[in-house]
Amino acid sequence: MTITRTAVVTGAAQGMGKGIIEALRKSGHTVHGVDREDADLSQPESAKAYFEKIGRVDILVNCAGGVVGQTHKPLEEITDDAWKQIFDANLQTTFLSTRAVVKGMKENGWGRIVNISSGAGRSVSLTGIQAYATAKAAQIGFTRQMAHELGQYGITVNCIAPGFVLSNPSTIKQWESYGPEGQEKLKMGIATRRLGKAEDIANGVSFFVQEESDWVTGQCLSIDGGHSLF
Repeated sequence: MTITRTAVVTGAAQGMGKGIIEALRKSGHTVHGVDREDADLSQPESAKAYFEKIGRVDILVNCAGGVVGQTHKPLEEITDDAWKQIFDANLQTTFLSTRAVVKGMKENGWGRIVNISSGAGRSVSLTGIQAYATAKAAQIGFTRQMAHELGQYGITVNCIAPGFVLSNPSTIKQWESYGPEGQEKLKMGIATRRLGKAEDIANGVSFFVQEESDWVTGQCLSIDGGHSLF
């Protein structure tokens, strides 16, 4: 059964966010996509103002994040600002956006929150970026804790850990840096022998937000073509 809901998808400017927005709209939902150019959701006042403007939100997909242009450096060379930038983009936005919508979800007795983490949060970052792997692992922990806290109000909170998806300039640059030999090696570590698409992640979101998924919460679903098997 499909009921029209109001959804917000953060990180809307790039591949996965766009794919999720398209899937939710195809399901008949009213979807607001937000990216940093629309509102800086890592800043409390900006996040508050944005969600107050939207009004009640039934579905929240926290897709904002990424490596914010960073590459691997040894830990002793990581600056405070570099560490904070990645945590702001990935974890702070998730916290502030979730905090902004839960009051309305509680009042309505229904809500769906899906956090887009990463395979790096369940294992290690292929790029070796320490803050990214740590922030994504923290998103998974936040998912579980919020599922425990909010389930009694009819709100489910779940998480997706994507594998390698060519969805933005950073992942494309990373893929190209491997060269033909490295690319083949990476694909051989994926059971389905292909990289992910934005649609693969959107399919997982569609499952978590549907009416019939109301007894599924606190889960972290790896959508990675079987990469986590290896």
